[in-house]
Amino acid sequence: MQAVVDLPIWAAIIVSLFLLLGAGLTLVGAIGFLRLPSFYERLHAPALVTSWGVGAIMLASILYFSITQQRLVLHEILIGLFVTVTTPVTFMLLARAALHRDRVEGNPDVPAKAPD
Repeated sequence: MQAVVDLPIWAAIIVSLFLLLGAGLTLVGAIGFLRLPSFYERLHAPALVTSWGVGAIMLASILYFSITQQRLVLHEILIGLFVTVTTPVTFMLLARAALHRDRVEGNPDVPAKAPD
């Protein structure tokens, strides 16, 4: 059984601030996702905010578990790396698929394909 370790007040404040920052950034991305009118504009809000929101929550997690377990805990960095790498790639693939679909359907608002 693991001993219970109290989190010092200074660490609790820092962890709380990082969590609030991460949650706030995620909320901004969600609001942008809901409010922006077109699919292509909706891709920008979550893509830009996700990395910063995850980064703040990841820092809070690293700090909290490093203090409570009394050892340096860094495996959250892998989660941050995966999110940072996969989010832009996913959104790029979604945008390309939507662009292809819109060109095939003859949507006049989509620019023509650039010559090769």
